[in-house]
Order: sequence, then structure tokens, then C-alpha cells
Amino acid sequence: MDVLDLLKKDWKKKEHTFDQVSENEIYSMLHKRSSSIVKWILIISILEFVILNGLGFVISNKEIENFEKLHPYLNLVEKANYFILLGFIYLFYKNYKSISVMDSSKKLLQDIFKTRKTVNFYIYWNIFISCFLGTFGVIDGFNKGIGASNNSNADISTLAYVLIFGISLLLVFGLIIGFYKLLYGILLHRLNKNYKELQKMDL
Repeated sequence: MDVLDLLKKDWKKKEHTFDQVSENEIYSMLHKRSSSIVKWILIISILEFVILNGLGFVISNKEIENFEKLHPYLNLVEKANYFILLGFIYLFYKNYKSISVMDSSKKLLQDIFKTRKTVNFYIYWNIFISCFLGTFGVIDGFNKGIGASNNSNADISTLAYVLIFGISLLLVFGLIIGFYKLLYGILLHRLNKNYKELQKMDL
């Protein structure tokens, strides 16, 4: 049981004349906790951007370079994605600045709702763009495998490659979805819990 739950439990035991004071205390606690969650969403999104994109610059791979030369439009998509991600980070920063200011419970509800919406769009976008780029990578590997098979007359059927391609694609999608759901899912769950508590108070 956390501090907020203990405070709520104590609030119910008090006389009616002290209800307003206790409600303000609970609101203050919810506000502080929500602000902290949004701050962590901002920090994690910045770290994710720096680490994942930084690895691309540090690790040089000839196959990746050749792949980018064969698909120059994908390189443009990746670069455009940098600006879109920076846009999301800016929105997270705006949400944090907005939610960190003490205001009414109604305003806090609106800020939490807006933050949840932004984070969900961010997750969906990352899943989409990662799966989009990952699909091309798997297809490229699939085509190379078929080409190598035909050239070397290897005894591997096209059906086997189709199965490998399908399984690889599902694994890529599953890992990407799992990564973002785990990374931001816990924070969103806590933020949603605060939202429900505020709704009860606002009724």
C-alpha cells in the first residue's frame, strides 16, 4: 500500500468538516505523482532516441550500407523519422511543463488525458515505422536467400523460405510491440490509475 492509499484510508475515517482539507492533500499527491510519471516518460523517450539512433552511427555495417544504397527512399524515411521523433519528444516536454503546474483537478485530468493520447500515438508510430523498415529488411534477406538457393542449386524449397520469412516477420513485430508495451506500458498504467482517482474526486 503506497502513501496515497494510506492517505485515502485515513481520509475516510475523518469527520465531514475535514473532508475538504483531505481532498486537497490527495489531489496534491496525485498531482505530484502524475508529474513524476510524465517526467519519466520524457526522460525515457530522450534516452531511447539517443541510444537507438546513436548505435546506428557508431556501428558500421557493410550490409546495412549496401541495403541503404539499394533502397535510398528508405534512408529518406529514416531521416524523416528523426524529425517526427523529436516532435514527439517536444510534445512530451510540453506535457510535462503543463502538468507540473499546480492547477485544478479538471485541468490535471485534461493534461493526463492529453499525455496518454500523445504516448499512445508515439507507441503506435514507433511500432509502425519499425515494422515497416523491418519488413523491408526481412524481404531483402528473403530475396537474397532465394537468389543464393537458385545460384547454388541448393535443395531448399521456396516454401521453406516463405515459412522462414513469415516466422521472422512475426518475431520482429512481436519484439517491437513487446518492447514498447513494456517500456511505456507500466508508466501509462500508473498514469491511468491517477486519472481514475481524479475522476472519482471530480464527481
